[in-house]
Amino acid sequence: MLSKFSIEYVIFPQHSDTVRTHLTDDPIEAEEFLMHLLLVRARIMEIRHEGATLTGHQFDRMLKIAAERIVSQLLAESLHADASGIKSRFGFAA
Repeated sequence: MLSKFSIEYVIFPQHSDTVRTHLTDDPIEAEEFLMHLLLVRARIMEIRHEGATLTGHQFDRMLKIAAERIVSQLLAESLHADASGIKSRFGFAA
């Protein structure tokens, strides 16, 4: 059976070209994995949803959500603020 989400990535792209794949059926886990890839500066090659490659707006939207969650967490920790405070001050959802 095909996984709902498939994320292809390269860890340490400056040193390797080995493409790895992360499979999950959970959209939240997919977002969290994208957050991790962004934090470690991995190269995100492709995101597929139910076998179809996400392109353009769909691909960008998933990455934008992951990046906003990272920024929200960093601001909450740095400013010792709660999620509602971060959302009202900066517009980032928790």
